[in-house]
Amino acid sequence: MLGLLRRLRRGRVAIDPELWRDAVAALPWTRALDPARETRLFALTTRFLERKAITPVGELVLDDLQRLQLAALCCLPLLEFGAEGLHGWSQLLVYPDAFRAGRSHVDAAGVLHEWEDELIGEAWEQGPVILSWADVQADIAEPGAGYCVAVHEIAHKLDALDGALDGTPPLPRAWQRRWADDFQRAFDALAHQVDRNRRTDIDPYAAEAPEEFFAVCSEYHFSDPATLRRAMPEVAAHLQRFYGPPPLA
Repeated sequence: MLGLLRRLRRGRVAIDPELWRDAVAALPWTRALDPARETRLFALTTRFLERKAITPVGELVLDDLQRLQLAALCCLPLLEFGAEGLHGWSQLLVYPDAFRAGRSHVDAAGVLHEWEDELIGEAWEQGPVILSWADVQADIAEPGAGYCVAVHEIAHKLDALDGALDGTPPLPRAWQRRWADDFQRAFDALAHQVDRNRRTDIDPYAAEAPEEFFAVCSEYHFSDPATLRRAMPEVAAHLQRFYGPPPLA
């Protein structure tokens, strides 16, 4: 990472200003930030690079610019929440493409079921964030398509900070109650539509569980805020307060 940064004492890093400008220009979301928010993102990205190892998997090779882009994307959801959102994990694993993960479940009869899922991202409650580089690139190429896998997985990390992966990140108590009520009502309405095979404006994967609902809606906040506002105005208002104004609004 010699071109990206130089290491200072006690683990501090300094990002090369020219490379930062290139990284910001290459990402539609960061390119749209006002100067104050870009400065905040720069500080968060520096902290990310001090605390996290970015590890390519298999034959994937990431250059300095790509590493900086990944770090900035992971910090984008933290512009209002702050560096506390980086707590609890230390590694970003990056696969070349979608990857397979083993799953198991014991049903009510005690029978063990095992299978493999193909994933483009994953966030362990007490472990790394994992991303597919091909899907990160696809999100950058179509920033308004409703998807951003990096935002999705960081939303899971924010959700888990209070010890419960339930679709509600740490919030002041009064806001948390309003958030929980509004999100539950919107989640139930979406699940009702999906159960009846009705068309939904929001990706039906959001109806899988409250934590997926929060993560998917977070993607829409950054990549298709107009659709989120139209479909779920209360949820959109909470996310604007939590994340700040959508860069692509």
